[in-house]
Amino acid sequence: MGSSLLVVNSGSSSLKFKLFNRAADKLSAVVTGLVERIGDTEHSRLVATNEKDASNPGKQVFQEPLPDHTAALDYVLDYLRQQYSNNIKDEVEAMGHRVVHGKNISEPVLVDEEVMRIIKDAAELAPLHNPANLQGIVAASAVFPGCPQVAVFDTAFHQSMPASAYVYALPYEYLEKLHVRKYGFHGTSVRYLVNQASGMLGKDVSELNLIVAHLGAGASVTAIRGGKSVDTSMGLTPLEGLVMGTRSGDVDPAVLLYLMDKCGMSTREADTMLNKKSGFLGLCGKADVRAVLEEADAGNERAKLAIEVYLHRLRRYIGAYLIHLQGDVDAIIFSAGMGENSAVLRGRALEGLQKFGIGVDAARNEATVRGKKGEIQSSESEMKVLVIPTDEELSIAQQTLEVLEKLE
Repeated sequence: MGSSLLVVNSGSSSLKFKLFNRAADKLSAVVTGLVERIGDTEHSRLVATNEKDASNPGKQVFQEPLPDHTAALDYVLDYLRQQYSNNIKDEVEAMGHRVVHGKNISEPVLVDEEVMRIIKDAAELAPLHNPANLQGIVAASAVFPGCPQVAVFDTAFHQSMPASAYVYALPYEYLEKLHVRKYGFHGTSVRYLVNQASGMLGKDVSELNLIVAHLGAGASVTAIRGGKSVDTSMGLTPLEGLVMGTRSGDVDPAVLLYLMDKCGMSTREADTMLNKKSGFLGLCGKADVRAVLEEADAGNERAKLAIEVYLHRLRRYIGAYLIHLQGDVDAIIFSAGMGENSAVLRGRALEGLQKFGIGVDAARNEATVRGKKGEIQSSESEMKVLVIPTDEELSIAQQTLEVLEKLE
């Protein structure tokens, strides 16, 4: 029996990985890495960090011609042999894969032909992610033959939503025949954050009511009742909901029809506009929220507008979920890039909500950045406000371990 778990997050030209050591069912990170520019053999490389060696925290960079994902993972295996253990291939007892869309799958699953088919079919709904995720699984099966491969889906955690939350008011046949409905994303992160909140608040997961704001380049808000997702801002695809780095978020569908007619856009061009040319990038020319905040501070009016639009949408969802949860909320959680590091956005998102029993302490808010976990609510606040750094790789490893335990 091995003693390690390897987590893989495969992109179209990249492969992120994280090796965890398993001891008494406790997981500790050993090595984190990224293979980038796969297919570009002149520039492809491996960048890795040893997580356990505090005396040598720097990144290692290795240039290597890597034509495809199988070659990339094979090179990762060689790296792990040299840097961690010569027997690593035998010590990895399972591999966990992040897969964005799993349709109606509601839990992590052992990959078999049927699961592969579902991932492939769901590529219509996540064309940028699912094909690449599938490439990673195929590569892993080739490089680690016989090793159990576990798929952990971003959509799985949200399968607990009631029909009233996930059904669109479209002709019902589209739901029945084409499975057009809200699925939600960031579920791997949200599940991890709910478990972390359980420890911080001293309450069982099943007793927790939360509002979770995952605010990265992709952003979403989720309402949690009794530890389960009951609504979330992303929809059939990750496009719905909040304003994001390059995604528009919510928009009147008629706007798209109007623009396609007036500008002669094809379906593909319209999709590119909504997903890659909108959001912060479309409003002010910068996709990174940090850069937008800097521009706004410098007096850029479009950057100021972009921040106002972003906050308006975020506050709208927080307010809606307060109503969904009937005001019975243990905590509002901020996580991911901006949620963890922007005290300004957190403070403004909850500004003026004292009448609703929500307040932020300015000093605590300013101090809780750069990976720190903590409470930032004011002394008068009736509701907790938590900042919790997310760890999707650890969540995937934990869920992979759950599948392994069921097999034993």
